Amino acid sequence: MCTTNSCRSQMAEDLVRHFYRDISNPFSAGAKTVSVHPLAVKVMAEIGIDISKQKSKSIKEFFSLEFDYVITLCGENAEDICPVFPGKAKQRLNWDFLDPAADLGKKKR
Repeated sequence: MCTTNSCRSQMAEDLVRHFYRDISNPFSAGAKTVSVHPLAVKVMAEIGIDISKQKSKSIKEFFSLEFDYVITLCGENAEDICPVFPGKAKQRLNWDFLDPAADLGKKKR
């Protein structure tokens, strides 16, 4: 899960699906939904993973499911509103990843 389900969690969902397809059934979702970021699609295509047909999903779609792991991918910046999943999960983890979409257009020093 991440804030908008446009970059981080979309990429994570298909990375897990690609590398662990035999032992996992990953989903991604966000606190709010927007379109999947085109640069996330481009970057994943560069490593041979097609996420062009993915859609942004709300965590509300998954409240009735039970998960082994719920992993939030939220950065440390104040603009990042990390979603809370109230559904059932055996384990909850948070991995701090800044939102790559938030950095777009900013000049690097």
